[in-house]
Amino acid sequence: MNESKLSINRACAVGAVFLGLLSAVTVTAAFLLTGKQAIAWLGLLFILLVFICVALFVAFLRRKLVLFSDRLCETIDNMLDGASAPPQVYEEENLFYKINHRLVRLYEVMRENRECVAKERADLQELISDISHQVKTPIANLQMVNATLLEQPVTEEKRQEFLQASSGQLEKLDFLMQAMIKTSRLETGVISLDRKTQPIYNTLASALGGILLNAEKKNIHVNVDCPSDILLAHDKKWTSEALFNILDNAVKYTPTGGTIQVSVQSWELYVKIDITDSGKGIAENRQGMIFKRFYREEEVHDVEGIGIGLYLAREIITMQGGYIKVTSAVGSGSTFSVFLPRGS
Repeated sequence: MNESKLSINRACAVGAVFLGLLSAVTVTAAFLLTGKQAIAWLGLLFILLVFICVALFVAFLRRKLVLFSDRLCETIDNMLDGASAPPQVYEEENLFYKINHRLVRLYEVMRENRECVAKERADLQELISDISHQVKTPIANLQMVNATLLEQPVTEEKRQEFLQASSGQLEKLDFLMQAMIKTSRLETGVISLDRKTQPIYNTLASALGGILLNAEKKNIHVNVDCPSDILLAHDKKWTSEALFNILDNAVKYTPTGGTIQVSVQSWELYVKIDITDSGKGIAENRQGMIFKRFYREEEVHDVEGIGIGLYLAREIITMQGGYIKVTSAVGSGSTFSVFLPRGS
């Protein structure tokens, strides 16, 4: 008989036949040895009781196996269909409970992974949509300039103007791509932040170095109050990138002749970095929207930018366990407060 094809029913039948033959041999041997018929009947009664007990046990075991297989199939079907999790089985700590419990845990892990994949897919679709929307305008401008240069005779002066316009659009595309690469790397975990205890003074100086030229062009006075002995566990490169994005926004939206005040305070649990400008301010109902990717207020579309700096700044600060708070009123400027935890 092929053991790989031996079913439970057939195994039970074979076992019953074997036990029956063994019982018959045992009773016959007892009768022959003792010669007493009562002993033979007692032996038969005992064997019958044993058979009944075994049959009841096998029936009970079979029922438990059927119930367990049904639950197992239900759980697997739910895993395949993505339906709600099967109900927990509350009973004594036996083998069936343990296996069912682990299957439910496996199902929950798979469901979380499925939800994570769905979220990542939705984020990717949103990112692609955002990129396609942002590149439409510079590409259309480049196509228009290119078509004009190819199809129409233009003077040398006009040609230089068109080339400068093309250069500006190319710079915008390059800036957009670099910003999107940084954002995607941070969001997907390709880049991990390396927090080291070091002076925040040097990090802030690096960020300020990127905006001083533009501030000077607009005659914006930048005041900085940062003690050089404040140590903070942070990633210097990416924290500098976040602070630069906030400072760059302050320069863009502060009018000529305005001021920007930067102050750093050391608290017990956080280091607070305030960046205050004298710009037009932000309405309260829009303060929660300015950190969205590609968000720009309608009133400032004439100012150069794509609306990703604050989004990137918040991602960097959040990944280090900190947060950004905005205090602003229309016509009174804005204060961006960056809170970074002191712990390593």
